[in-house]
Amino acid sequence: MRLVSFEVATLLGPFARLGALWQDRVVDLNLAAAARLARLGHPQPRRLADALLPPDMVEFLELGRDALAEARQALAFAAAETGTGAPPSGPRGERVVHQPGEVRLLAPLRPRSLRDFFAYEDHALKAWARAGSPLPSSWYDQPAYFKCNHREIYGPDEEVPWPSFTRRFDFEAEVACVVGARGRGLSPEEAVSRIAGFTVFNDFSARDVMKPEFLCGMGPAKGKDFAYGLGPCLVTADEAGPQEDLEIQVRVNGELWSQGRTGDRYWSWGLMLAHVSQEETLYPGDVLGSGTFFRGCGLDLERWVSPGDEIELRVEKLGSLRHKVGRPAARTRLKYARG
Repeated sequence: MRLVSFEVATLLGPFARLGALWQDRVVDLNLAAAARLARLGHPQPRRLADALLPPDMVEFLELGRDALAEARQALAFAAAETGTGAPPSGPRGERVVHQPGEVRLLAPLRPRSLRDFFAYEDHALKAWARAGSPLPSSWYDQPAYFKCNHREIYGPDEEVPWPSFTRRFDFEAEVACVVGARGRGLSPEEAVSRIAGFTVFNDFSARDVMKPEFLCGMGPAKGKDFAYGLGPCLVTADEAGPQEDLEIQVRVNGELWSQGRTGDRYWSWGLMLAHVSQEETLYPGDVLGSGTFFRGCGLDLERWVSPGDEIELRVEKLGSLRHKVGRPAARTRLKYARG
């Protein structure tokens, strides 16, 4: 399934809902479940649908395989009813199936936590070569990652602000996995079974800010935490598995800048998740990025985006994630002093 979060306009204002992409339409899964239950004669279809298939992505993931099975039934019901020429409606006449342009896709979820790995060897080698050093042997001892700001999330087609403190705005083309079941102290095989699915991930960067952070032996912090892009959908692991080798493309203003493959990772998803789970619990709604491939960012390409540019990341099976780069506000810099 291709699961989405979307915003629908109502007389009471916009509401965020859980949906699935079907053909070129968006199906409201919670209302489709309610419509199916009403057809079966259940006396309180909305209440039961809210319990079985909540309209929020993280709450849905927390319910595990039972909720996914209910989502499949709801989608099949909506598709079958629509195929007869009479799209279903909710118990109170609510709209279940939306045409393109009638709703706005959001980031698939608001992550409970967000981590990003450094999983591509060629990218790591290039990064250390720029610093005039060989890649440390410790890079091969365990998968390295940093913890990101999970609150600054930008969904499909949203404008990403250009931070006032940087002159080197950059992107990183990545894939992220979404955790679907709780786990701790997992083996790589157990960890893979906890993956709900995958989505496209853009790790935005302020390159000129990152360097002094690293020189202090810390970070990244301000060099990363202003924006992260997720979307357009969460593709379930049965449709895009952790072992698949998918093509990634980077396009800026429609021009192909680079391409790579997910299969070029040095570290597997199972090892990365198992590493995180050691003495630490993974929860449904946790998101983990792979890191970018070599030439999957402007820094590797020695080519930079400008304000107003459109960055598009295309990943085979996962879809296309687009963002427009905003224009920087007046450049500001805090005056730091002791005390």
